[in-house]
Formats: sequence, C-alpha cells, structure tokens
Amino acid sequence: MPNPSERPHPMPHRSPVRIRVQRDGPLLVEGPVEVVGEDGEVTVSRRFTVAVCTCRRSRIFPWCDTSHRRREKRPGEGGAV
Repeated sequence: MPNPSERPHPMPHRSPVRIRVQRDGPLLVEGPVEVVGEDGEVTVSRRFTVAVCTCRRSRIFPWCDTSHRRREKRPGEGGAV
C-alpha cells in the first residue's frame, strides 16, 4: 500500500501488473517479466503467468519449482498437535 504522501505515478500505455501472493508459496506474476537479481543478473520469462520463488529453495531460482512443498513444518505451524 503506498504511503499517503506518495502520489501514484501515471502509467501511460500500460496496465498495472497483477501479482498474486500465496501463503507458503511463490508470487504469481502476470507476464512477461524481467527479474533482476541481487547481483544485477536479469532473467526474462515471456510466459503469461510466472511463479517467482520466495523460499529460495528452487533449483531454477528465481522461478519456482515447487521446492517449498517439501519443506519441513516448524513446531506450531499448521496441522494437528
């Protein structure tokens, strides 16, 4: 959410990009997208929707390979006691 002091920047000729956030999953971004890594490396996907890894376990990072599904649950996280 933008700060109240921030004014939205006009986006001529472009619609806002939709990003869907999932608990314990990737960010789903309507593509095509360019992802710029910490080291400045640019990775491009031309797909209509891409899954961007947020757990950093993916073997194809920055794209999600569902590695987050194999993680161990921490005590008190979900499930029965």
